[in-house]
Amino acid sequence: MKYARLTKEQFEELHKEFINFLATQTITATEWEELKRNKPEVAELELDVFSDLVWEGVLNQAKYLEHISPQSIHLFALNEDQMHLIGIKLKGDIDVTTSEGFNWLRDNLMDESVEFVQAHKAYSKDENLDKFTLIQQGATITKGELYNYMFKIIN
Repeated sequence: MKYARLTKEQFEELHKEFINFLATQTITATEWEELKRNKPEVAELELDVFSDLVWEGVLNQAKYLEHISPQSIHLFALNEDQMHLIGIKLKGDIDVTTSEGFNWLRDNLMDESVEFVQAHKAYSKDENLDKFTLIQQGATITKGELYNYMFKIIN
């Protein structure tokens, strides 16, 4: 498996898509039940293949990621040839994961305790794996509103 297996909830949400996937593998509902019962390792492999297909589709569509921790924000634009990072680091005891801390940041972007950095990074051979690694480290896929807001402010 290249990425990670979908959770039970994700499989339930994608139930129809999984049925279509099994159909493309010429596996009927009866055969699927038999596989789960008699060849669980083959059923597990099918779950893994489907998970990777879903992740591949999601990662291909992802345009922005963000990772927010108490003292920092990392905003990524996933451009065609490279990632662009806007990093925001806070000195002191401001916690931007709280609404009070985030509001403070919004109102005090030019405060000396707020530090901005920008960087570009080329993708490795596997662009989607680079994106997935960031997600595994805590980033979430977004529409890019915060990235675009900060980009306008600092550029």
